[in-house]
Amino acid sequence: MKCVICKQGKTQPGTTTMTLERDTTTVVFKNVPAEVCQTCGEAYLDAATTRHLLHTAGSEEAASGSER
Repeated sequence: MKCVICKQGKTQPGTTTMTLERDTTTVVFKNVPAEVCQTCGEAYLDAATTRHLLHTAGSEEAASGSER
């Protein structure tokens, strides 16, 4: 797929690091599967991966006692 950020590069399967923040909680995910632009490094996640990260981050937030 063509990168929508730099409009020059093409994406290839790879991994990235994603950081999710909410209020005082920060969760960092490493080695997340993604399509990564070979020119600028922008990463694109599929819907299933995004759902999994958001679910996991919500569980981490609840475990830390930060849930509203």
